[in-house]
Amino acid sequence: MTFAEYDQLDGLAQADLVRRGQLTAAELCAAAVARAEAVNPRLNAVVRPLYEAAEARAAAGLPAGTFGGVPFLLKDFGAQYAGVPHSSGSRALQGFVPAQDAELVRRWQAAGLNVLGKTNTPEFALMGVTEPALFGPTRNPWNLAHTPGGSSGGAAAAVAAGIVPVAGAGDGGGSIRIPAACCGLFGLKPSRGRNPTGPEQGEKWQGAAVEHVLSRSVRDSAALLDATCGPDPGAPYFLPPPARPYLEEVSREPGQLRIAFSLGHPLGKPLHPECATAVREAAALLESLGHRVEEVPLPFDGQAVARAFLMLYFGETGASIAALAQHLGRPARPADVEPTTWLLGLLGRTYSAADFAAARHSWNDCARSLGRFHQTYDLLLTPMLAVPPVRIGELQPKPTEQLLLKLVNTFGLGGLMRRSGLVEQLAEQSLEKTPYTQFVNLTGQPAMSVPLHWTADGLPCGVQFVAPLGAEDVLFRVAGQLEQARPWFGRRPVL
Repeated sequence: MTFAEYDQLDGLAQADLVRRGQLTAAELCAAAVARAEAVNPRLNAVVRPLYEAAEARAAAGLPAGTFGGVPFLLKDFGAQYAGVPHSSGSRALQGFVPAQDAELVRRWQAAGLNVLGKTNTPEFALMGVTEPALFGPTRNPWNLAHTPGGSSGGAAAAVAAGIVPVAGAGDGGGSIRIPAACCGLFGLKPSRGRNPTGPEQGEKWQGAAVEHVLSRSVRDSAALLDATCGPDPGAPYFLPPPARPYLEEVSREPGQLRIAFSLGHPLGKPLHPECATAVREAAALLESLGHRVEEVPLPFDGQAVARAFLMLYFGETGASIAALAQHLGRPARPADVEPTTWLLGLLGRTYSAADFAAARHSWNDCARSLGRFHQTYDLLLTPMLAVPPVRIGELQPKPTEQLLLKLVNTFGLGGLMRRSGLVEQLAEQSLEKTPYTQFVNLTGQPAMSVPLHWTADGLPCGVQFVAPLGAEDVLFRVAGQLEQARPWFGRRPVL
């Protein structure tokens, strides 16, 4: 099949043609590999090709699940794939090969997805851009000078470029939603506990991180959540199962909803005009569809959320670096990881258990605040980003910052940095461009990025919808309505 034919099909359409005998899994795999070989050298989205193994599986026969025969990519973080190196974007883990599949990967395979390779991610999935020292930067198909976002930037670039219709992603602070917004895709972050995290982990990042997919169509995301949702043995969270398949929700009318929108910046910084326009246009569209729309202040304390999230960020990075010892056979050293990663870990060791516990308690404040908000409003609409996708390298440390990193890391000056107040200053700068995502990770609520706006320069600029805990069904109904009212599937970057 030609790329033009392949590119017109979402995952469900591909699987349907395979089921009816009009296409074979081998033909789909060949089309995906051909597209990857044509565009990946410019994008650097797929960093571990597994093409031969995928071709062999396609020829031998794949499970006849909902997505039987559909090409798929795994993020090189979180979703462990037995027998395949799992570097997490770090040179320290280049040799790590997991012995068993993650439960989510097992469910993806049971749905019939054919794993084609693994996608690029920043080291330990820590950044909102995808520029690891190990593999180099991934580029945005809409403009190669710009980032596809992070940390699931490789997955987003691959889907946006038409390599696969859907790809695995994870979200601990916006890492599904930010790349979706940067690449013109649909990206749903499920509720905490909706998808499994086993078999080794009960929760990720204290429950802040979840995994799902990035897709071009809403229905692919819904059908894959149907295929994967539900607890696995030992899961620490339990959500009531959905009333009906999520796929059915996509075509159901949402009814008249009460939707609040906000243009406030959580950290009190300016909001880029294009991002504000994206929200205003979405609000006007929702109103034209019969919803009750109202502008409100942000219903949470942005500074408190930032402090709590950064405590998590520092602490989890410190724990990740400490855990490297079991793979390296010795304690980790600064040279094993990127300078910024080492600094984050160093900072994580300067805070006490009491500090961490106090920050963790503040998650409840945010959750209660949002709970009260949702007694009045069904959904919250916000910008997805505070600025359109930044240029490659724009968020990398400047020469003076690199020197500071070297000094701090060499002499272990994390405590001094913390006492000087410089940590808070640098941390706030790091969240300034992506401040709308972290509160949802702390509360555990579902949220989605919907591609409704493109800038004057032709870059995607998604908007975010947040629903109460467990209300993915409402999000899918609204997303389906918006997809019908302002279709985006056919809007493609030119490579």
